[in-house]
Amino acid sequence: MAMKTFLDALREAQIEEMARDPTVFVMGQDTTSNIFGGATGMVEAFGLERVRDTPIAEAGMTGVGIGAAMVGMRPILNFGMSTFMFPAMDQIFSMAAKSRYLYGGQARVPMVLRGGMIYGAGNAAQHSDRPYSVFMNMPGLKIIVPSSAYDAKGLMKTAIRDDDPVLCFEDSALWTSRSDIPDEEYLIPFGVAEVKREGTDCTVVAIGAMVPVALKAAEQAAAQGRSLEVVDPRTLAPLDIGRILESVEKTGRLVVVDAAHERCSAASEIAASVASDGFWSLRAPIARVTTPMTHVPFSAALEEGLYPNVDKILAAVEGTFA
Repeated sequence: MAMKTFLDALREAQIEEMARDPTVFVMGQDTTSNIFGGATGMVEAFGLERVRDTPIAEAGMTGVGIGAAMVGMRPILNFGMSTFMFPAMDQIFSMAAKSRYLYGGQARVPMVLRGGMIYGAGNAAQHSDRPYSVFMNMPGLKIIVPSSAYDAKGLMKTAIRDDDPVLCFEDSALWTSRSDIPDEEYLIPFGVAEVKREGTDCTVVAIGAMVPVALKAAEQAAAQGRSLEVVDPRTLAPLDIGRILESVEKTGRLVVVDAAHERCSAASEIAASVASDGFWSLRAPIARVTTPMTHVPFSAALEEGLYPNVDKILAAVEGTFA
């Protein structure tokens, strides 16, 4: 067991899988230059054949990755920022997501698409999105949003071995966070949520970097006599609604915390599913703590107040007791 950062855990997962399986390779913009620190040691270990830089051409890079995956390779595409997936939307939606279905299972697309969500850092509108909910609407894609270094490693290893395209959204607010990582190998299955903190009064479902924020809110709520149960979905496609429903059945209340925009968000899907399948467990309306439907401003003073925080979560929880 050793304490490691979120980025180190992701790097370890890729290196271990590349050593285990010669069909795994990494490609992306600024990969060999290791711009965000997630590729340390890869070139030295595997050479430029398996650690490849690409031009600033996201659609082209994705098309190459899809082609490689369909002929037996397992590419890991590093987009740097998740917003850089937007120029590759046609390839992701029309080819990566649909090829296995269109070819009746004769083709598969085992690939991982990594994208960092760098918001709250004055990167303005084009570089600050949290776009996982956009991709939730497309069948054929799997989506992971780890909230800790431990989860990042286990989910990434599962993603690399999966036979479908997996999108990994990495919240930059977590990059330097640390977890104990076991020395022995472990994988985390998709579609299995985790209760990060047990509670009895209100369920708080939090996504990505909102999990540690929700845990802080739970600590403060405990001091005020409120017992919050914090649930981390870990994967958004597949989504473990069953575990969330079990928690809501116990607590009778639900607050969903999601740093993405509210409309058509992961928070909206979770709220709708609980309202549909767990209505009789609810003692109060469901609350969502999200980001308003506005583009992210360059001004740090304006951006600061947009995202969910401890105070907003606590206010939403109290609202369910009103």
